[in-house]
Amino acid sequence: MTPDRALALTHFPAPIRPAVEAIWRVDATLAEVVAGTTEPAVGAIRLAWWREALERLDHSDPPAEPRLADIAQHCLPRGVTGAMIAEIEDGYAALLEEVPDSLRIGKAGAAHFAAIARLIGEDDPKLAGAGALAMLARVRGLSSEELKPAALQRMASLKGHRFARPLRPLTNLARLAARDFLRREVEPEATPGRAFAMLSHRLSGVVTGAN
Repeated sequence: MTPDRALALTHFPAPIRPAVEAIWRVDATLAEVVAGTTEPAVGAIRLAWWREALERLDHSDPPAEPRLADIAQHCLPRGVTGAMIAEIEDGYAALLEEVPDSLRIGKAGAAHFAAIARLIGEDDPKLAGAGALAMLARVRGLSSEELKPAALQRMASLKGHRFARPLRPLTNLARLAARDFLRREVEPEATPGRAFAMLSHRLSGVVTGAN
């Protein structure tokens, strides 16, 4: 787990932290597949295996794979299906295309946020945009395309919107994404500035801009 996510996890209510961590471990695995792929066709096959394995969790016992077992143990009983989590895969699959599709990447981020919002028991019409922004930042280093224009569009749609307090541990990731896309230089994770940005978001609920 990245330092930013490790810190973000501490903001979630303790009862759902294992489920959030389980989703993030699968997401990290998908990112690792893309990062380690030299042959796109092989990478696509590996990603498809994870998608299908997640979908099978909804009607079959989990295989002897710890990450899938954690999804079955911590997420399924809370109403988050394997199929919901499997939707994240397509955003990573898009990165293996010759020209990555930022819309597919964004939809994967929206699916990621929707799954965790189900755990929280809250929703928001702007949550999909926040998830898309967070995903665009997460895969920025894996994409052959410049994702900043798509990110700026998402940020404009979120400007001044205040997320409800229960969702803020999740939308913290969108707040950090906005910070990253507005900086000229890459910022290391878990710096005091990033921790302050997360705390500020917990108080305001605003990802970018002000009312």
